[in-house]
Amino acid sequence: MGGYIDRRHLARLTRRELATSYIRVCNLKHIHAPESVCDAVMVMGQVVIGTDYFKTFVSRLRNLVGGEMRAAQKLLVCARREALLRLVEQAQDIGATEVWNVRFAFSNINQMRGNRGSMQVEMLAYGTAVVRRQG
Repeated sequence: MGGYIDRRHLARLTRRELATSYIRVCNLKHIHAPESVCDAVMVMGQVVIGTDYFKTFVSRLRNLVGGEMRAAQKLLVCARREALLRLVEQAQDIGATEVWNVRFAFSNINQMRGNRGSMQVEMLAYGTAVVRRQG
């Protein structure tokens, strides 16, 4: 069941990313052509996401023997995409066509709970949404 939910979520992410693909996202600190900027606003996208218990169990076994923890990697990729997409959608809501100085912050929620339950992470994406003057 977890695989089905993951595939469905990734398909929704892809559709939403295509709908907002016209918005430029950049990690540079300095805005190109700042004289044409009429508004700049900080935008954020935040998500808390987790895996099912089976994937957590398999990851804990992998932790004992070593190797790549694919379930944890997929969890982080999914969280990063969702957080960035929420940031871009917030920029879209204010009419921005660019987001500059994009950064990510990460928190392992599972460690806060004493390492019980499924793997859970919080991902925060933030940046500066820019609205340019027309013409």
